[in-house]
Amino acid sequence: MALDHYLTLGRSGLRVSPFALGAMTFGDDPGGAGCSVEESEAIIDGYLERGGNFIDTANFYTNGHSEKIVGDYLAKNPHRRDRVVVASKFFTNMTPGDPNGGGAGRRSILSQLEQSLRRLRTDHLDLYWLHNWDRHTPIEETMRTLDDLVRAGKIRYIGFSNIPAWVTAQAQTMASLRSWTPLIALQVEYSLLARDVEGETVPLALDQALALVTWSPLRNGFLSGKYRRGLDVGDSARAAYVGTPDADEYRVIDVVTEIADELGSTAAAVSLAWLRSRPGTVVPILGARRPAHLQSNLAGLDVVLDTDQLRRLDEASVSRNAHRPAIEDGLRLALQFAGTTVDGTATGEYPPLMAGTARY
Repeated sequence: MALDHYLTLGRSGLRVSPFALGAMTFGDDPGGAGCSVEESEAIIDGYLERGGNFIDTANFYTNGHSEKIVGDYLAKNPHRRDRVVVASKFFTNMTPGDPNGGGAGRRSILSQLEQSLRRLRTDHLDLYWLHNWDRHTPIEETMRTLDDLVRAGKIRYIGFSNIPAWVTAQAQTMASLRSWTPLIALQVEYSLLARDVEGETVPLALDQALALVTWSPLRNGFLSGKYRRGLDVGDSARAAYVGTPDADEYRVIDVVTEIADELGSTAAAVSLAWLRSRPGTVVPILGARRPAHLQSNLAGLDVVLDTDQLRRLDEASVSRNAHRPAIEDGLRLALQFAGTTVDGTATGEYPPLMAGTARY
């Protein structure tokens, strides 16, 4: 696969690269673990030159500097703007002391969008994400405002990031019933070390044909290959913020490293290939602080995992991270179908029910 082998993003007409370029690391402002303007531009160059077309940022990344770096780059390369899918996010209050500066109310959305468009030096965003759940604003106010912005041409598509599945379902149903612009994608943390979303969010995404755009696909660099048992991490800028893997995480890292060695590849490439193998449309976001980090991660496009390797990765990672349903599948099928075969699947019988013949 290659960056210019594009995917359709959810139920839409928008085509994006199989890996997005995350801009959270753009800008070496205090409080972050990012990179200089020059390095950021080199990373963008490397991504676009390989055929990439999907750049993801947010209003508060490096205090707004991330958006400005992306905007300045595209302004210097205007021929590239119409070929790049630019995504940003709203929610975070960038004006301390102003209670209306953040969140997902109509007033704050409009204000945040204008600020982002100014920094990005563009008249529209291709994809606009709600970054976090606003518990203090009715979801219908948020969805109606976003629909108005789509109709006005300020944004093209909308998505949710880090929002509970039940809130997302409510919003999507409301949009459908009221003929408002629907969501086309969800941005969530998802990796071999973070599989909680498989409980409710992934099934919702599959049911509603929503793409999953995944952040931290290497779990803060834990799956990048630089973390191995007994080895000191040389590049520790990020470690100062996120710590180091625990014993359970190292058990997953061990299997990833083992498979990477078998394939003559890297832990990062294996971890990204695992994400690409998941059901539905999954687009990992690559975060890089150096151009070399980007090139290393793009190797994930070339790795194909066989059935046995996928099984080993699943078994190593699922026990700690997967959502546990109230009733496991085997028991659920027995309770529902009572030993019959349905849609080609044979079901068991519920032992207490079969232990006696009386029915009341």
